[in-house]
Amino acid sequence: MIEHKFNDDAAVIAFVRRHTRLFAEDAVLKVSEIGDGNINFVYRVAEPGGASVIVKQALPYVRIIGEGWPLSLDRNRIEAEALVLEAEHAGDWVPEVYHYEQPLAAIIMQDVGDHQNLRHALIARRHLPQLAEHLGLFMARTLFHTSDMRLDAHQKKDLVKRFINPDLCKITEDLFFIDPFCDHERNAINPPLLPVAQALWQDDLLKAEVAELKYAFLNRAEALLHGDLHSGSIFVTENSTKVIDPEFAYFGPIGFDVGSLIGNLLLNWCGQHRLAGDEAEREAWRDWLLVQLEKLWHHFSQEFGRLMREDTRDPSLQNEHWQQRRLLHIWHDSLGFAGTELIRRTIGLAHVADLDMIEDEQQRAQAEAMALHLGRELIMERTRISSMEGLVDLICQLND
Repeated sequence: MIEHKFNDDAAVIAFVRRHTRLFAEDAVLKVSEIGDGNINFVYRVAEPGGASVIVKQALPYVRIIGEGWPLSLDRNRIEAEALVLEAEHAGDWVPEVYHYEQPLAAIIMQDVGDHQNLRHALIARRHLPQLAEHLGLFMARTLFHTSDMRLDAHQKKDLVKRFINPDLCKITEDLFFIDPFCDHERNAINPPLLPVAQALWQDDLLKAEVAELKYAFLNRAEALLHGDLHSGSIFVTENSTKVIDPEFAYFGPIGFDVGSLIGNLLLNWCGQHRLAGDEAEREAWRDWLLVQLEKLWHHFSQEFGRLMREDTRDPSLQNEHWQQRRLLHIWHDSLGFAGTELIRRTIGLAHVADLDMIEDEQQRAQAEAMALHLGRELIMERTRISSMEGLVDLICQLND
């Protein structure tokens, strides 16, 4: 159990002073809570006009619900260790961890407050020239270096054991693969969209494919996933990208992280469809998003392929034909998981502003229906879409 939670700003400041050397002894520090308050406490500790850090503290339950929804505090350790491990292979793209303390279930880490949340940046149509490259390389390096291609059997199994994360995996299992595909009380559905959702709930062929994806999520411990890689957990500037919040980290199918990110770019694409404003500007932005999808997969696949060729240690996995097959399998998985992300963000519990920002219910329902249709197509056709060109063709057909 947690030793005690921070009861006031003084306790947070004392914790930071005790475990960092970023502030002068006479510095006047201010504390502000910046988290959404749903699960954890997140504080910024700053010297006005000077240095700052983030303190993230977990509670043994979901904060907004209380003790009726317990959560393991071990997720805080998992987040800290995942950030440290990611930094070994992709340090430019994660915040630095300064200190983790298990009795307090608290992490002190680098403040990325000078960056903008990617979801907000996409909604604002902010062009980010290095985003796709940064994220493609981040995923390729973190996923490859925690896989059987790079680790020996003992290293891999030891890491799998360290990152067992049942409480947060169960949240993903329910919100991705169960709730959106039935009339569940946790779902949140725009009323005009209800007939489309009801038709989806009756689609047994779709649900069979979703079951396949869930089974992969449950059983294929391919690499250490971020586990919650959406545009809300990424912060950006024109020349910097930071991936935060890997508290859902666990060993699972590589395509889950890649697909979650693809799905979030496509959610923004769907949201543009019925957004008020200049049509030419909307179309130009949607074209830019498709280019980013192409670049994202290009950078991921090129780097992952290079690492397989140059750094794979297991002799049996050095086979060129197998490596090509492995990359294609990751692609197909990514499309399927992108489809579940589109569907769960549209009719499940956790919506996204990319769609919810459309004020008119009917207009929003049209964009949401597009997201559901695209999500279904990605799930059902994932093994028949062999390239990014095929994905772009499918997306463009929806736009006609």
